[in-house]
Amino acid sequence: MPQAVPDPDPKSLTDPELARRVAGGDIAAFRLLMRRHNQTLYRTARSILRDDAEAEDAVQEAYLLAYRAMAGFRGDAKLSTWLVRIVVNEALGRRRKAARSAEIFRLDGDSGSAAESAEVNMNDATPEQPEQEAMRAQTRRLLEKKVDELPDAFRAVFVLRAIEEMSVEETAAALALPEATVRSRLFRARGLLRESLAREIDFAFEDAFSFAGDRCDRIVAGVLARLGDPKPPA
Repeated sequence: MPQAVPDPDPKSLTDPELARRVAGGDIAAFRLLMRRHNQTLYRTARSILRDDAEAEDAVQEAYLLAYRAMAGFRGDAKLSTWLVRIVVNEALGRRRKAARSAEIFRLDGDSGSAAESAEVNMNDATPEQPEQEAMRAQTRRLLEKKVDELPDAFRAVFVLRAIEEMSVEETAAALALPEATVRSRLFRARGLLRESLAREIDFAFEDAFSFAGDRCDRIVAGVLARLGDPKPPA
């Protein structure tokens, strides 16, 4: 009697294998597929909508659309690219509805003047101190804010290329843009971010190594104490 061949570890399944299982109604495979691509799709939607809750809703709707259409996925493009394209369309649709009578947002439209808009995974060997964690969180918030301020036409390209590290070809396919446009927009987006961050740093220099407050009081008190006058500073 032949022995039964055990099913492979679901985590070892490739995207095309997952897609075939999802097309056959395998909910466990769909759950794994979503966890595998959640971050990329969320970042993509967030880059277009600039709203956390709206981005989450867009991703959920995109997954539902993908689930219903999975039987039609033929593997001509990578599954990740196919999913990104679905969430891009969903996010753009939501953006248009929100705009209502305003000018319809187009990902491939003119970026406008740059003056209109002014996660790196790091695994440390030792736990971070609270000060380091706070500084990292502050830096992350600043970067997210500056990415949000990029012109619409540049933001999605930057998120997919620089943050998600998708290739030029994948990004072009996902956003329906020429590869040359992807390259030029990434270059311009990086330039705008450098300029914006440089301005923030210039402003921060004015407050660097602040001497007022507790530090000043401690030094004055320490010197006076060594002089035999331990009275608190006036």
